[in-house]
Amino acid sequence: MTYAYLFKYIIIGDTGVGKSCLLLQFTDKRFQPVHDLTIGVEFGARMVNIDGKQIKLQIWDTAGQESFRSITRSYYRGAAGALLVYDITRWTSELLSELFYCRRETFNHLTSWLEDARQHSSSNMVIMLIGNKSDLESRRDVKREEGEAFAREHGLIFMETSAKTACNVEEAFINTAKEIYRKIQQGLFDVHNEANGIKIGPQQSIATSVGPSTSPRNSREVGSDSGCC
Repeated sequence: MTYAYLFKYIIIGDTGVGKSCLLLQFTDKRFQPVHDLTIGVEFGARMVNIDGKQIKLQIWDTAGQESFRSITRSYYRGAAGALLVYDITRWTSELLSELFYCRRETFNHLTSWLEDARQHSSSNMVIMLIGNKSDLESRRDVKREEGEAFAREHGLIFMETSAKTACNVEEAFINTAKEIYRKIQQGLFDVHNEANGIKIGPQQSIATSVGPSTSPRNSREVGSDSGCC
């Protein structure tokens, strides 16, 4: 299928926050309760419609472990959008990769992830802050207001999601695309520089090359992408 633009996304955040499950829910519309830890990066892709234009989202899901941070940093370059994910639930004695961990810490580590993202990416990259596992309200430890305050302080878009129930998963990915598209319309992104994480697709190239006065015949000749919850 042709598309007007391709947007590159990166999903970042600590291990166990549900990054891979969010990607799977968005691309395949299914939830996998047990998911192997992401090693390095995983990839998914899906078409969405923004203002009547087909947009291809190329999504890179990164490992949250500190040992993979150098690999993750290389994927910030050339990303138009980032989903920064944390876990809203309280501490658990869940064993993950032979380490006990505190889920509250996934919120506390956001500043470090954000500093990394902004140091290694374009200044215009759109960042969506996501508090995941909203279906586990009874185990909530990070208040919604805390997420909203962090997003407001750092100029991020904010949303709470559940990869399990699919609540707000579509909206998180699509609203990020809408903000990228808005920046394109405002001239903040140079769409001819793929280092910005945006690629002009064949559909848009044809429209640009052909122009409104070209006949349909000529138009045809021119036109001849852990654990989680």
